[in-house]
Amino acid sequence: MEAGMAMEQVLPTVGGGGETSYASNSKLQGKSWLATMPMLGYAIRELCGSLRPAEKLVVVDLGCSSGPNTLLVVSEVLKVVGDGVASREVASPDLEVQFFLNDLSGNDFNQVFRSLDEYNRRKEAEGEEMGRLRVPYYVAGLPGSFYRRLLPCRSVHFFHSSHSVHWLSQTPQGIEQLNKRNIYIAESSPPEVVKAYQNQHQKDFCRFLECRYAELTDEGRTMLMIPGRKNHDLPYHGIAHLFRLLAQALSTLVSEGTIREEKLESYNVPLYYPSLEEIEAVLGRQGLFGMERTDMIEANWDPFDESEDLSSSVDVEQSGKNIAKYMRAALGPMIAHHFGEEVLDEVFSKYAANLSGHLLQEKTKYVFLIILLKKKV
Repeated sequence: MEAGMAMEQVLPTVGGGGETSYASNSKLQGKSWLATMPMLGYAIRELCGSLRPAEKLVVVDLGCSSGPNTLLVVSEVLKVVGDGVASREVASPDLEVQFFLNDLSGNDFNQVFRSLDEYNRRKEAEGEEMGRLRVPYYVAGLPGSFYRRLLPCRSVHFFHSSHSVHWLSQTPQGIEQLNKRNIYIAESSPPEVVKAYQNQHQKDFCRFLECRYAELTDEGRTMLMIPGRKNHDLPYHGIAHLFRLLAQALSTLVSEGTIREEKLESYNVPLYYPSLEEIEAVLGRQGLFGMERTDMIEANWDPFDESEDLSSSVDVEQSGKNIAKYMRAALGPMIAHHFGEEVLDEVFSKYAANLSGHLLQEKTKYVFLIILLKKKV
């Protein structure tokens, strides 16, 4: 994306259910989401204990996208509430739950609602077969950027966002000719580029928190799963290698004459992977939320690779293809918008080869920050 272009102008994920769609390439997100379940369960139990009689629980999933992971939050919240009602830990046996599923207006909400129909039929069948308590729930789509207000003041009990808040509202301005053939922060990026990314992230994250603070009830909580980094001082390490290798693929196409060099030099991804220290710094300056719980997990780039270190048994060629496929599902529309759709196959074929070469030398992992925030009153 060109510097300054708003995210809403370009859909960030591939819709539908095809081979290159986000729905078919979101295993990494699903695996990492499982690590958030204990924290989510804690938050929902705390919130249910604070509800007034006849008050419904309102839950919003920010950046829901589409595919098999879309309804994970719905399913887990209903399980926690149902267990609470059954054990009488939830004061009201008639508790109802309202869910809002949010994403940009270009998201494939049609697939979301098709998934919801299948989910409803499955839950009804399970309930009849197992004799389980069915908690009444209602689901609505909520299109729009989460960097703006989405709902009325004090109307939400729980916000959840997984793999979403690292997307910036726009690419940092003024870095087109500074970052050369890099498309993200790299070791060769000048300090001005690093600072521009950090400033854009801080601005966006502050705005995100301000909006959620206004929309939450007094006991409300926000849980975030954010792809980030462990080392505060090295923003070009870890996950940044993913973009270095993609930039190399694009640079090869420049050398072959398929892509114009000025197009590559004007392209930077609207993403930022913060450290926990950066998140804490924003929270401290704003004073709107307290950090109630935190966790950090790591996962292999290839979600199908379960090994812990470099292993001769891992098919690195296939791993490179797996990683390139889910990166294409996330970034493909933006790359097509900037460079032309006709280059996509070649870009991601070269990218897969670059990834395989990297995995022969280094076992690089994702870092995920899991943060539960409680509103200050």
